[in-house]
Amino acid sequence: MGFTIGISRGIRDIRSGSRRRGRVSDGTGVAEYTGLWGWDVVPGARAAAGACSCGRAGCRAPGAHPLDLAPEIPAGAPLDDVTEIWAGYPGAAMMLPVGRAFDVIEVAEPAGCRALARLERMGLPVGPVVATPDGRAQFFVAPGAAAALPELLYRMGWDDPATLDLRGLGPGTHITAPASDRGGLGPVRWLRSPALDSVPRPPEARLVLGTLAYVVHRSQA
Repeated sequence: MGFTIGISRGIRDIRSGSRRRGRVSDGTGVAEYTGLWGWDVVPGARAAAGACSCGRAGCRAPGAHPLDLAPEIPAGAPLDDVTEIWAGYPGAAMMLPVGRAFDVIEVAEPAGCRALARLERMGLPVGPVVATPDGRAQFFVAPGAAAALPELLYRMGWDDPATLDLRGLGPGTHITAPASDRGGLGPVRWLRSPALDSVPRPPEARLVLGTLAYVVHRSQA
């Protein structure tokens, strides 16, 4: 119930803020994530011509990591606070911390698309799914999935995640939120958008992992 009330307030703040400004600002886009979906957001670096806006020589993830010392905008932050903070980071990518509201299971996008269609046909619970411009699909699942991934696969009779090209992302990692640019390669996009009934309760990894592993295995055969 508390989450629903928070979302309702977030929707009102976002809509009223849009009317006041006459257009949808970057801050309003961030507020959709913090107020509507209940996710924290961090300003992220940008990349152009292979160089990262962080300024570090040899950056290991150009345009795909949070900015140093940038403040984290917590879920539920008021719209005015969000827009004020974000105004200090023009053009920043929206980065979502992983391991709090959700973990991520990442696979190649073609296999992810086939697995998503299969999961939906079977009526299994599926959370949001993101596609990155470098060809990966990221499935949002319940926190704890990344650490448990090898054991879960073993119990299901599958090989280790690296062999199957399955990667678990957990605490300490961030993903780029749609529709921010990732690494100068283009925008991230939704394969399956968030929904109010599923965002507070992302599916347990075991409910989607078997299908993901099966489809990935078939694609490698």
